[in-house]
Amino acid sequence: MSITEQSRPATTDKSRQARMLIDGAWVDSASGATLTVENPGRRTPIASIPRGAKEDVDRAVRSADKAFAGWSKVPPRQRGRLLGRIAEAMEARIEEIARIIAEETGNALRTQARAEATLSADIFRYFSGLGGELKGETIPLGEHVLSYTRREPLGVVGAIIPWNAPVLLGALKIAPALCAGNTLVLKAAEDAPLGVLLMAEICQEFLPPGVLNVLTGLGEECGGPLAQNPTIGKLSFTRSTEVGKIIMYAAAERIVPVSLELGGKSPSIVYPDADEDWVVDGVIAGMRFTRQSQSCTAGSRLFLHQDIFDSFLDKLTAKTQALRMGDPLDEATDIGAIINEKQFRKVCGYVDEGLQRKDARLVFGGLPPKDGPLSAGYFALPTVFADTSNDWRLAREEIFGPVLVAIPWKQEDDAIRMANDSHYGLAAYVWTHEIGSALRAAHAIESGWVQVNQGMGQQPGHSYGGYKQSGIGREFSLEGMLDSFTQRKNVTVNMNVPRRT
Repeated sequence: MSITEQSRPATTDKSRQARMLIDGAWVDSASGATLTVENPGRRTPIASIPRGAKEDVDRAVRSADKAFAGWSKVPPRQRGRLLGRIAEAMEARIEEIARIIAEETGNALRTQARAEATLSADIFRYFSGLGGELKGETIPLGEHVLSYTRREPLGVVGAIIPWNAPVLLGALKIAPALCAGNTLVLKAAEDAPLGVLLMAEICQEFLPPGVLNVLTGLGEECGGPLAQNPTIGKLSFTRSTEVGKIIMYAAAERIVPVSLELGGKSPSIVYPDADEDWVVDGVIAGMRFTRQSQSCTAGSRLFLHQDIFDSFLDKLTAKTQALRMGDPLDEATDIGAIINEKQFRKVCGYVDEGLQRKDARLVFGGLPPKDGPLSAGYFALPTVFADTSNDWRLAREEIFGPVLVAIPWKQEDDAIRMANDSHYGLAAYVWTHEIGSALRAAHAIESGWVQVNQGMGQQPGHSYGGYKQSGIGREFSLEGMLDSFTQRKNVTVNMNVPRRT
């Protein structure tokens, strides 16, 4: 069996020239060099972007540093009102943003891109209401002593985001950082910068020059100099654990605060009483198959109780293979394309390794077709392997593609042990009618986010982040903003001073 294919409409991509935002102006790179952005569903160029480098980074940081003095003094609720106006402007352009996301990321318009654009606007609206929460505490040191804390911004924030949900992840850097009174230099992913640049264009309608700067370029040429710039007062990074270690090292060199949202290899535990269609739907959602599993929260290790192992996989096969794969801009498409050729080949390499493993059984999927409509893009088939081991590459490494390993368990302790047998700890999923079992498992699993009987994505207000090598810090929430984008100052006043005579 194979997943349902769709033909692509005959359209012609028109390449366009994008620019970076520095000090309120749209500029090319200082060198004039450019990079090409590709539509992964068609393998065709759609835009060129500036190939930013150290000179561009330094200029953007100087701009943000200059703007910080004024922006940090803007009353917090007024900053919040500006974020609210940005939210309204984004909401008016949801469809335009969504189509750009679908075109550059390969994420399907209906199932992913439109939802990302909507949630990104919601992020601005959520943080627009939190300006008044930038408050401290008083400490009771005695009647003649006033001791209090205040929340102050950190200065210029350097932020680096990936390509899998670029507009959403960009919003999660911009909105809380600016609400807290910081200025920002954001480095967009070179594979998917166009939606971020459109969001920046909307933001710039309401912000003073230099408060927000957005760069495009390669990681080593643009992201590296940003992480190492001596004026940066905070680094906020979302991407792989491997690159996160490099960012953390750069921060350690200057003792700069850092927040990291990194990789994951999330477990999904299904109890014997949960062999039901709604659970299968939840596992599919948690695996993020409709985002080609290009998500750090993908539940790619499926621990099924041995009594339901085969019957659950039968249901999973039927439901997943009913999904439609094809042109991301087609409303009928459920699953789009992998972001680029490098990632596509990496995913195919993992699939090929699974096919060669004698202890693994291919349940469905496999290598992508070499002819037909899907061969024109980077389309990777949703693939499930059944195995008895949690100790092989496909069950341990973050593939960032639609490859799931199903493993049976008999005793609950074994399921928990295997779930925790990972250097990752970002997300996890538990499926059962027994709330006691569910909460016992949720408390025992070493992950920053555990969902019980649902496979949803993050929402504003949800404190999101990882354990172990999945990261440091939290996003999406008030406490995430306070911890990640402010510093606490204590002021202690002795009021028992002699009176003047």
